[in-house]
Amino acid sequence: MSVNPHIFHLTALHRRLDEAVRREARRRGSDPFRVLRLKKLKLAVKDRLASLMRCPVRAR
Repeated sequence: MSVNPHIFHLTALHRRLDEAVRREARRRGSDPFRVLRLKKLKLAVKDRLASLMRCPVRAR
């Protein structure tokens, strides 16, 4: 079974956003608006992944 390249890309993006949120939150003098923007992006990616996972796989 192969992984859909779009799902793979979104999963990697979600992971990078998660790391960026953690890095920004730990940074002294972190920007709360940047953290919020990163979290919103992360949630949007998660929602997109969830919608792709719900779609039935087409037979080839």
